[in-house]
Amino acid sequence: MNSRLLAPIAALLLAACSGGADEIPAAPAPSVTVAQPLVQQVRDWDDYVGRFEAVQSVEVRPRVTGYLQQVHLNDGQYVRAGEPLFTIDPRTARAALEQARAQLARAEALLANARTELARSETLAASQAASQEEVEQRQAAVRAGVAEVDAARANVEAQQLQLNFTTVRAPISGRVSERLVDVGNSVIADQTVLARIVSVSPIHFSFEGSEALLLKYQRQDIAGTGAPVRVKLQDEASYVHPGRIDYIDPVIDPTAGTVSGRAVLPNPDGFLKPGMVGRMQLAGSEPYEALLVPDSAVVTDAERRLIFVVDEENTIQARAVELGPLVGGLRVIRSGVDQGDRVVISGVQRAQPGQKVQPQSGSIEPPATSGETAAAGSAARTPRASSAEIVDSAQN
Repeated sequence: MNSRLLAPIAALLLAACSGGADEIPAAPAPSVTVAQPLVQQVRDWDDYVGRFEAVQSVEVRPRVTGYLQQVHLNDGQYVRAGEPLFTIDPRTARAALEQARAQLARAEALLANARTELARSETLAASQAASQEEVEQRQAAVRAGVAEVDAARANVEAQQLQLNFTTVRAPISGRVSERLVDVGNSVIADQTVLARIVSVSPIHFSFEGSEALLLKYQRQDIAGTGAPVRVKLQDEASYVHPGRIDYIDPVIDPTAGTVSGRAVLPNPDGFLKPGMVGRMQLAGSEPYEALLVPDSAVVTDAERRLIFVVDEENTIQARAVELGPLVGGLRVIRSGVDQGDRVVISGVQRAQPGQKVQPQSGSIEPPATSGETAAAGSAARTPRASSAEIVDSAQN
């Protein structure tokens, strides 16, 4: 009996309590800022890491053997082609030249005498006072004398060259290293290295690219020989050194799947030095119309890159997108959103797919400068990432 009475009483008490409680209000929809993607003309740039190399590098060696008599250079100075660098003791070469000149004079005298005897024999032969055989012998003597004079003259020229070679001149214009031999040392022709010279301007920038990028360039008919590039050093914020591609290896390395390339840059002040490491950008596309959103608007889940879009009912939709490079803090969106979409650019952390929101109108401002910012990547000799810049319509 007690249990039957308690059940209705408990039900009445529960109904009374629940009927008097206040209902909990629903949470307000979060506020987010939305804007349509910015439309701009963009050019992609592929980024590389490489190293500067001299266009010309020469080891200065003597062309004659002897004792080093004089040094005409200062270590590290700039020299011009043909400028004297070293002098080797010229006395031996000068004596050999004088001897060769004396031999030439003797040969010329013998030739003159042979011609005189030939003329006499021809006169006597005309009056039957000399035989034809004698005339032919005199003619042979003249021909031999001409050959002796030619040989002696060639020997004089050779000895003159040997004397000239005692002055070692710069074969190219460029920056000279420290001298490697001091005065008084014996040097051997074509063996002893006296110094090294590297050309200054222009200068090469060598890099390596992937086979995939080479195929892209070939299919787009860009980035061949003559394509523009720009380079910056490790401590420089922008790409201030312009140049052009002047060589692409026709053979791909089968082990690494890379192809070697080379750019040439002017270097009139000699600031760029062989061995320096730099970053190079090579035009990776022709200008194209791109949609850009702030990079902070991109959300990453386990496998995809997403952008939140607010539909007509103010509901969040998640769009999977294909990303392009960065342009001054804005991300190129290759696919996944349309020009008229309302993209969440602020308050992304408060938004969830399917959630109602209160959209506030905003705008996406163009970058203050043409972008040179690339996605993060490793500092390898192959391209680390792509970057892009906004193209001035006046340049199209």
